[in-house]
Amino acid sequence: MINFREEIIKILDEKIENLNKDEINQMIEVPPNYELGDFAFPVFSLAKIFRKNPAIIAEELAGEIESKYFEKVENKSAYINFYINKNILAEEILKETIDKKDEFGKINYGEDKNVIVEYSSTNIAKPFHIGHIRSTVIGDSLKRIYKFLGYNTIAINHLGDYGTQFGMLIYAYKEWGSKEAIEANPIDELLKLYVKVNEEADKSKEVKDKCRYWFKELENGNEEAVEIWKWFKDVSLQEFNRVYDMLDIEFDSYNGESFYSDKMPALIEDFRERNILEESEGAEVINLEEYDLPPAIVVKSDGTTIYLTRDLAAAKYRHETYKPYKNIYVVGSQQSLHFKQLKAALKKAGFDWYDEIVHVAFGMVSLEDGTLSTRRGKVLYLEDVLNKATEKVTHILDEREEEQNIKIENKEELAQTVGIGAIKFQELFNGRIKDYVFDWDKTLSFEGETGPYVQYVHARISSLLKKGNFNIENEFEPSLLNSELEIDIIRSLYNFTDVVIDAHEKYEPYFITRYVVELAKNFNKFYNQTQILVEDEKLKNTRLLLCYGVKNVIKEGLYLLGIKAPEKM
Repeated sequence: MINFREEIIKILDEKIENLNKDEINQMIEVPPNYELGDFAFPVFSLAKIFRKNPAIIAEELAGEIESKYFEKVENKSAYINFYINKNILAEEILKETIDKKDEFGKINYGEDKNVIVEYSSTNIAKPFHIGHIRSTVIGDSLKRIYKFLGYNTIAINHLGDYGTQFGMLIYAYKEWGSKEAIEANPIDELLKLYVKVNEEADKSKEVKDKCRYWFKELENGNEEAVEIWKWFKDVSLQEFNRVYDMLDIEFDSYNGESFYSDKMPALIEDFRERNILEESEGAEVINLEEYDLPPAIVVKSDGTTIYLTRDLAAAKYRHETYKPYKNIYVVGSQQSLHFKQLKAALKKAGFDWYDEIVHVAFGMVSLEDGTLSTRRGKVLYLEDVLNKATEKVTHILDEREEEQNIKIENKEELAQTVGIGAIKFQELFNGRIKDYVFDWDKTLSFEGETGPYVQYVHARISSLLKKGNFNIENEFEPSLLNSELEIDIIRSLYNFTDVVIDAHEKYEPYFITRYVVELAKNFNKFYNQTQILVEDEKLKNTRLLLCYGVKNVIKEGLYLLGIKAPEKM
């Protein structure tokens, strides 16, 4: 497909000697509305070079430009505005629609580059709660976005399956636990033990010491401790995988903190040899004062390790194993200091690949009556949220069957597709960095700019194509698409790949969420104001081909958000 931006770069490169192609590319803008053109080029920076008023420079340059790809080039103040030739644009979009079908917009932007995306990273023996939805859904979407752009993606669920909390849980289980109760209801029972041991540890130094003892025994390979820990992990994963199946989320690796336990000694020794570890109150730390950061503890005074130690070992292992272009961590913003220390420690150690680490931060989720806290037992299970959404959609579908005297096929599957899609869409509709309060009514609303609205437009187009006996082999004529409504849709389709590129560069899936909403709105305007199934066969085929293109892009856009696009609703 023609890249109109590149055509502008070629034109301006010949006209402006003082700027190279990269500089021209960076200066090109997309105006806020099409009245100002499809692209605009500001000339303010050329005033000193040409020794003229910027508006005059823009006028003179615009007057010199002629290209079949642009129906007009004019200046508005100190900008050169480029208006794409609509006939060429329509022809390109329809040809691409036929050639690529449901892979419209895919490119090998990241060919031969490996990208790791670490997300979800649930804690073993703790609830998979609503607070985990952000990392899980944002990370899965980023994985899909990078894959769409041709990167080799590696999805890692860095399980929280190690650390002092397991010393606490082992002690709690031995003191108060019941194997039968845990087997019957793993997460609830383990949560009860975790809450109880935290309460007791807050009151008793003896309990704290016993918890530390059992974690040290786990690190030392004590047979009983390891056996209990493995059992906790197995029963937890059974619970977690049920939720991942509901969310349609898969991982390439479940290597969690424990995977790196045998890799830490060599890393610590390497750091000692590099003379970057210092003694501090019995612990070994890396002084990061030169980076304006507090010291990073690597080995605690009792000889045990911490989360940072395991992340250092993980980063080194991933670099050596995957040779990644980027190692992306989708982790809450409250861990920003941790990732700054991680990168700084690797840099100080002399690892020149430290910059491949990217922390994609996001805001916190809280309940209306306060923040979530596993330690206090204050949680809202994610599975309950997904089930409630599915139940609400089921109720809506039941009412529709009764009112319209119809039978909805695969109602159970459809309810889950729409209900869980609504949860994901709402989660990905705003910028990831914002904190938000979880609200049932808002999250499960099906009015306005929502997932169900976009899914319904996809289903409506599917029905229209079937009714119109659409065949991709039918004859079509791009020049017949000349109304503003049709051109707006064509422009939206042309911009799809750029939107995905922006989403991947800024790690923001919400660019795609907003894009599919606008595309769905534009289609609905076109659908409501245009007769599509007309008697003129060529016009009908051309308009149906445009509808087919919209359907494919909506489906692909929803897929990049981890949401399914039903054919019927």
